[in-house]
Amino acid sequence: MVTKSEETELNRLESQVDNGGGGAWEYLCLVRKLKVRRSDKVLKHGLSILNDSKKRSSLGSEEWTLYEEVAIAAMDCQSLEVAKDCVNVLRKKFPESKRVGRLEALLLEAKGSWGEAEKAYSSLLEDNPFDQVVHKRRVALAKAQGNLSGAIEWLNKYLETFMADHDAWRELAEIYVSLQMYKQAAFCYEELILSQPTVPLFHLAYADVLYTLGGLENLQTARKYYSSTIDLTGGKNTRALFGICLCTSAIAQFSKGRNKEDKDCPDLQSLATAALEKEYKQRASGKLTVLTSAFKSLKVSS
Repeated sequence: MVTKSEETELNRLESQVDNGGGGAWEYLCLVRKLKVRRSDKVLKHGLSILNDSKKRSSLGSEEWTLYEEVAIAAMDCQSLEVAKDCVNVLRKKFPESKRVGRLEALLLEAKGSWGEAEKAYSSLLEDNPFDQVVHKRRVALAKAQGNLSGAIEWLNKYLETFMADHDAWRELAEIYVSLQMYKQAAFCYEELILSQPTVPLFHLAYADVLYTLGGLENLQTARKYYSSTIDLTGGKNTRALFGICLCTSAIAQFSKGRNKEDKDCPDLQSLATAALEKEYKQRASGKLTVLTSAFKSLKVSS
């Protein structure tokens, strides 16, 4: 994650370079270090260096890093001829490089040559089955074609080997949600909570999925995870506070007061409604009547 000071420095350098004040190489290095996506600027300022033989030769071995950076930026900007030229230079310099092979496969993707790109990635994985970047590109390739079932298949295969990859679990969960496969999505969020129990986003997403599934047991569990989200965020998550109210209302319809556990529910509900009212008074006082109306429709007391 980029800090505020890093973003400020990046914007300062970008403005300086755009206005002819120099520092293009420093800017490109910072973009690469922070892993931000400013492809149009990278393409423009990267080419200004690569097309100047004196500036290019002064980079030493970093010249090849810049060729790679510009190639990827060019693909983003659909300047495919520029990307092709950069990749060809790198292939000539590093004829056996698998890293260049990945760039060639990326270029095929950018051209929309899905079948050829898939063959290229399969070939790379035969040489190195543990190349995480290539595995993820296959998932991206499937998604680009709208083949979500294929993306699910590749992600599941990837997670058989790289089970600790939180981003992959989250990606898989979001695909399942988009396909309304909520039980499978719940499993993914359970894995994420087990591995990163202090991340409130995972608790909240898991609660949302359980609430969507419905049923008394799922609603009761959803309420617990909305509560844990509130606890982890210091009571500042509005979505989770609303989740408590929604679960309270739905559970009341199921249990009709017969479940002893839910006799204590009004205490949690009153805390949530009080917190929401306080938040709305401070930030959106004009919407307070809407909030009160929503509470009435849910049959929860404020």
